[in-house]
Amino acid sequence: MPLRPTCLLLSLAALPAFAQDAPTREHFARPGHEAAYHDWHYTPVVKVGQMVIVSGIPAAGPGTYEEKVRRMFVALGKDLAQAGATYADVVELTTFHTGPTDAAGFQDEFARFAPIHHEFFPSHYPAWSAVGTSALLSPGAVVELRAVAMIGSGRAPKADIPKPDAPKP
Repeated sequence: MPLRPTCLLLSLAALPAFAQDAPTREHFARPGHEAAYHDWHYTPVVKVGQMVIVSGIPAAGPGTYEEKVRRMFVALGKDLAQAGATYADVVELTTFHTGPTDAAGFQDEFARFAPIHHEFFPSHYPAWSAVGTSALLSPGAVVELRAVAMIGSGRAPKADIPKPDAPKP
């Protein structure tokens, strides 16, 4: 059945309204990280509407494991700030770890990783997936971090999660 001209005109009239409601998409790269976008063809930070997605940040460079991990979280804060978000707005983390090869190895690493994580996320924690991997792109990286934030979500968070009972001896 062919479209009647009035239906077609009404459909076309709705397009500008849809375009106005479409979220914006902005791309960011901290100074010194522009090559990611131009050479490697990925965006270090993408903001879509109020959602901010931060690409993998490696815990690499000189220093101890703890120094590398702390620098990674500091870099996350800088990336979030470029897009107008804060640590409190982070709703999801994914970390990729090269050290652990089994559950016991993850427990050992988390004994070192968790206190640093807690410095940056002292309450109302994001969802978090930790993945073991054999290698990362950045030489010497011990961990890589990816994050998703929703701008403003950290202003009035709620957590109705009761504290577990203490284990019995």
